[in-house]
Amino acid sequence: MIAPPDPTFMDMALRLGARGLGRVAPNPAVGCVIVRDGHVVGRGWTAPGGRPHAETVALAQAGAAAKGATAYVTLEPCAHHGRTPPCADALIAAGISHVVVAVGDPDPRTNGQGIARLRKAGIRVDMGLLGDRAADSHQGFFLKVRESRPMIACKIAQSLDGCIASSTGHSKWITGDAARQYGHMLRASHDAILVGAGTYRADRPSLDCRVSGLEDRSPQKILMTSDPPADLPRYWWSTVKNTEKNADCADQEARGQIIPVDADEVGHPCVKDLAHKLGQRGITRLLVEGGALITAAFLRAGLVDRLYLYTAPKLIGADGRASVAGLSVQDVMADAPHFRKISERTLGEDALSVYVRA
Repeated sequence: MIAPPDPTFMDMALRLGARGLGRVAPNPAVGCVIVRDGHVVGRGWTAPGGRPHAETVALAQAGAAAKGATAYVTLEPCAHHGRTPPCADALIAAGISHVVVAVGDPDPRTNGQGIARLRKAGIRVDMGLLGDRAADSHQGFFLKVRESRPMIACKIAQSLDGCIASSTGHSKWITGDAARQYGHMLRASHDAILVGAGTYRADRPSLDCRVSGLEDRSPQKILMTSDPPADLPRYWWSTVKNTEKNADCADQEARGQIIPVDADEVGHPCVKDLAHKLGQRGITRLLVEGGALITAAFLRAGLVDRLYLYTAPKLIGADGRASVAGLSVQDVMADAPHFRKISERTLGEDALSVYVRA
């Protein structure tokens, strides 16, 4: 008799899948746990680069014990042939008798076909266990499929009165060690990280992950600017307005990889166009780390899906530099970007609040 789905095992699969965030684009970061007689016999998550898939790894670990077992998978098993055979077929071939899926795959190459294939083979399939958590974990992949753009998160470190720097531009450090360490962990879970020209000129940020053991998890670096500096390292990406001259930029090697983008109504690089082009390049999770004008540009465009707000117990004053500049919200509060808090925690003396777009 097949046991009812157990959320404990799906929770385990979700935690395993999260290990791949920032490393598996353009693929989703899937987790899989195989259970037989109440015991875990196989587990896996999507490998760096997107292959092998989580199901393949878990099945290899389970071996013969997979026959008659239950597989907990955070995303519908794929049904299409790519660089590897379909995971739905692998589960069938291994003799899995029950598959518990957190959420369906919107990719048109699968989109219900994986579930249908499993059921046609006589495998019981249960859908929706911890589905909200899975949808949140796979949000970047879903947005790339549905809207051709990555999930976009903004990180802001500010004072109690909403400033990111003093009147002279001094900003190191607003938050303490614990908050900055958590910020590096956040970088490790994103495919790319973006800053504006002002932040680059002021700080020359490295934008890497400086957590022991996770140095190889640093995201790709993007500079949002109309005029890439000549000393921009070549391993950065940079954006320029989409003109014939810039599109054929002769010194791309010196200035990093150029991504031509359309200009917005005031002549700045258009963030909507950039988001679309990053999606085309396989980026599923983008972290925006400022400055204030860049953050405002993404907010105005309605592209901020998640907001990480670090608040230090300090006051800078009205002459300080605001964390968000130029939103131009006038009289209608309904026009202001609206977010819903989903979590908060204390990091040393600082507070971190996480919001999602309402």
